[in-house]
Amino acid sequence: MTYSPWVLNKGSESKIVKVIDGKLQGNSVITHLDGVTDREQAIGLMGWDVLITPSQLPATKAGEYYWSDLIGLHVENLQGLNLGVIENLIETGANDVLIIRGDRERAIPFLQGHTIFDIDLNQGKMLVDWDAEF
Repeated sequence: MTYSPWVLNKGSESKIVKVIDGKLQGNSVITHLDGVTDREQAIGLMGWDVLITPSQLPATKAGEYYWSDLIGLHVENLQGLNLGVIENLIETGANDVLIIRGDRERAIPFLQGHTIFDIDLNQGKMLVDWDAEF
């Protein structure tokens, strides 16, 4: 397993666990966690969120972004109007869609070079070609 340790989180409680071994099985991940030695302990971890730290992720290439890096960016259109802040992204199959929350909610296709013209993570901004009335 490349992503170890995990941070397990449930409500206000969290704990760090070392992943000893793991494999994909269908849509699930089967793991052996350090200190979890029986079925009852494993069942006790059901419902916990599994988190990793950003430093555990591989570096992105030019023009690639993790969704977590895009959430919270301020979005402005080519006319200089502030459309709001990226609240979420949705995977649609054809292309990802940005959910922008401003004076109202907008869904903007994430198409670099078409609707997305510039992403500046250092400035916390994204420049889009999008009509403010749409």
